[in-house]
Amino acid sequence: MAVVEITHENFEAEVLKNDKPVLVDFYADWCGPCKMVAPLVHQVAEESSDYKVCKVNVDHAPELSARYNVLSIPTLIVFKGGKIAQQAVGARSKDAIKAMLQ
Repeated sequence: MAVVEITHENFEAEVLKNDKPVLVDFYADWCGPCKMVAPLVHQVAEESSDYKVCKVNVDHAPELSARYNVLSIPTLIVFKGGKIAQQAVGARSKDAIKAMLQ
C-alpha cells in the first residue's frame, strides 16, 4: 500500500476515521534523520494492507504538528481508533517501526 501524504484537510478522514491502525510520520524535507527513516517507512507501507502509512510534512501542516505536540522530527505516531496508541521520536529501525503497529 502506498504512503499517503496528509494535509490538514484530509487528516481526519485518512487518519482519525480509519478502521485500521495508521502510522503517521511527521517529517521535513530538510531533516537528515527523516531522510534516513523515509525509505523504511515506505518499505513498511508496502509490506502489509493490515495498516495504513501516512506522512505529514511539518512545514506544510504546522497546525497538525502543534495539535500532536511534535517538537522534534522525525516523530512517528500510531493511531488506533482515532487515538494515539504509540509514539516515538527520532530515527528507528524498520523492525522497531513495525513493532509500533503490533
